[in-house]
Parts: sequence; structure tokens; C-alpha cells
Amino acid sequence: MQVEKQGEQSILTPLNSHGEKLIAKTFDSGFELAHDSYNAITVASDGRIYYVLSSDKHDVAGRMYTYDPQNNSIRMLGDLTEICGEKGKHFISQGKSHVEFFERNGKLYFSTHVGFYELIDGMDRLPVNAPEGYRLYNGGHILAYDMKTGAFEDLAVIPGGEGAVSMTMDVQRGNIFCISWPLGNFIHYHVDSGEMRQLGQVAGRGEGGTPGKDFRSLCRSLFVDQRNGTVYFSTANGEIYAYAPEDGFLRKLEEANLRIDYFGKYLPEQPGSMGYNWRKICWHEEDEVAYGVHGNSGYLFRFDPVSEKIELIERITSGLSRKSGMFDQFSYGYLGFQVGPDKETIYYLTGGPIYINGKRLGGLDQIGKGAAKGLENLHLVTYHIPSGTYNDHGPIFYENGDRPLYVNSIAVAADGTIYTLARIDRNGKTVTDLISIKNPFIQHGH
Repeated sequence: MQVEKQGEQSILTPLNSHGEKLIAKTFDSGFELAHDSYNAITVASDGRIYYVLSSDKHDVAGRMYTYDPQNNSIRMLGDLTEICGEKGKHFISQGKSHVEFFERNGKLYFSTHVGFYELIDGMDRLPVNAPEGYRLYNGGHILAYDMKTGAFEDLAVIPGGEGAVSMTMDVQRGNIFCISWPLGNFIHYHVDSGEMRQLGQVAGRGEGGTPGKDFRSLCRSLFVDQRNGTVYFSTANGEIYAYAPEDGFLRKLEEANLRIDYFGKYLPEQPGSMGYNWRKICWHEEDEVAYGVHGNSGYLFRFDPVSEKIELIERITSGLSRKSGMFDQFSYGYLGFQVGPDKETIYYLTGGPIYINGKRLGGLDQIGKGAAKGLENLHLVTYHIPSGTYNDHGPIFYENGDRPLYVNSIAVAADGTIYTLARIDRNGKTVTDLISIKNPFIQHGH
């Protein structure tokens, strides 16, 4: 693809235009119990990568780390239960952060989530019976980390003993917006005043509901229109809601919804998919629209909140998925979707079918939660917005030939290096840890 900027011309050529594979480098953060992580990675303005590795144990918390590419070093910054002031109180642990970090005035804002579940009626639920010697989960916390001093601030607790399954922040105005899990309460917290508003449940009884009745998968990605501070999120039924802090109420959009034929047909009251929810969405300041991806179908779309118009752009699944017409094997679709530092290129870590002796490896037809229906390769896809150029840069493997699995996060550094969190087989155990993929483009001279 060709890119022109300020009179200069640089040509970006995919390394993998001839179908080679990408090799990912693995890192060892030293957390042997690290479990699948979602969203919880960001490149900050100091050039460091900040990330949280999850835990699914009731008595082991998730941990926050930073990786410094300058000296190739990893440092553990804190244990989430300790950061939340709950050490020694025997609450079920703060097992996860399920959100990206948002930077404002030298601080990183994020929230915590429960990582230990109770199997009730065949589903992973918020525990109602605490393990012996422990108390029920105390609720997720909204936190801040000062990048200069290394100090954490415990700002607020999600009410009702729920975790924060999704969050975004209007860093300009200091507003944090969360959706709680499992019931799906919408929460607005203002950093400067410390005021918290609860706006109620946004979709049935969320993922705490009864399948076939009031169960609804909850939106994992919200975005803020930076022009006016209004936040938007979707529901499993395909509705899009807006919340303007100055108005103080949730408003359903009348003209736009996500019940689009090309996305597929869903039963929102049944678990196992995100329904009509978008999977990941990002505000694009230059175009004054949001770019999002629908998880199951893999369709990239453009959403203009002013005209309330949604326009499908292209299916940005892997090239092999496009040819086969198959959905990704991860039942919710993938969260590794981001507009890169150039503000022009979308990076997407998605799935691709595996072929053995010319036959596609299959998976389960359906599944009752967000998980992989079968094995697939991890592909890096980029989409250049101005030129409309799609590139599948090929499958990604570790140096030993293993596949990165359960990848649901992405952070793209200024030099084009891509960071994410993935399963790694290490010392006979499967752990989740940091991995990196080199810049997929070669830059030639001006």
C-alpha cells in the first residue's frame, strides 16, 4: 500500500505478501498461574507496555506488569488484591483487569474484574458460595497508577459485588464509563469530583440472566465521541445506546442498530455468542466516526453517531476465513482490534482455519460460553483506512512452532511492534504471557 504524508512519500510493503508466517517472541513475566487475559494491555506515552495477567484462583490475584523495550526488562508493579486494599481480608481475589489502560495527566486508569467463577446450572457465574475461609467477591475497583511515582490510587468500587467487564474513559473530561458483570449495570464515575452515578441494567439481567429468558451477553467495548464526551455501547439485541454525562440518562438510538443481515442471525437470550453486539470499537478523531468489528462475522464497519449511520466496509477476517466463509472459532470473536499509531491503519489479531492434508480442521457447532470451538491459527490482518487496502500478513507462530492461542488483546507501539497476551506452553504448563510480533511492514525511503 502507498501512503503520502505532508509532502513526503513512504511505501509500506507487507513482509508477508508471499504467504510467509510471522514469528512471535515470547516473554516470561514469572507468573506461573497466569490465565487467559482480555484487553488488558496498552502502550503508554513513556514507551513502556503495561499489562495485567489474570488469575482464575479464588486466593491468587491478577498481577500488573510493565515491559520496557529500551532495556528489554519486565517489572511486576502490583498484585490486584493488594492494590485494591483487600490483602488479608479473604475476599475472593481481584482476578483480572478486563479493560485497556487510559492515560490522563501521567496516570493510567483501569478497573478490575472477578476471575474465579462458580459453575451453576452448567454456566460460569459470579460465586454465591464462597470457598471455605473466604468471603464473596467484594466488587471490582476503579484504579489509577502514577507512571512517575509508581503509586496506585483506589478510586471507587463497583456496587453490588460485581466486576467491571468493560470500561472506557473520556480522558479530556475525566469521565469513566463501566458496564458491570454479570448483571450489566452502566456506571459513570467522574475522576475529579469522585462522583459515581448508576444508570441501571442495560440488557436484561446480563450474563446473570436465565438462558432463553433474560440472559444477554454484555458489550465488551465502549467508545467516546471526543467532540462532545458522549459514550456509546451496544446490546446483544443489536441496540446502540448513547449517554451524555450532562443529560444523565441512557438514550437508545432510533435510526441505527446492529441487526444487520451480513452479521448473521442470533438468539440474544442464548449464551455462546455476543449476539448482535459489536466486539470491539474505536473512535477515529480524524474521520469523526467510530470503526468497529462485529465479532462472529468479522465485518469491519464505520459508525457515524451524528447521522446514526452504520456502513459495512469489508470482512477483515483472515484470507483463509474469507475464502472458506467460516466464522472464527472463538465463539465471541476477537478483541485484538486497534487503530495504529499512524491513525490510518487498523490492526486486527484474528483467527484462521488450519488445513491438514487439504482438509479444514473443524470444531464444535456451538458452545455455551466465550471460548474456542476448535483449534485455529492466529493471523494478523491490517486495513489501511485511506486507501481501503486489506492485508492478511499470515499466521503467527512461536519460534518452536507452537501457536499463540486465546489472544484477545492488542497494543501497537510507535515503531510498529505489536504486543499481545497469549497462551504459551512452558515447563509442561499452559500459561498466559506477553508476546510480541515485529512490525509487519518494511518502510522504504522517501
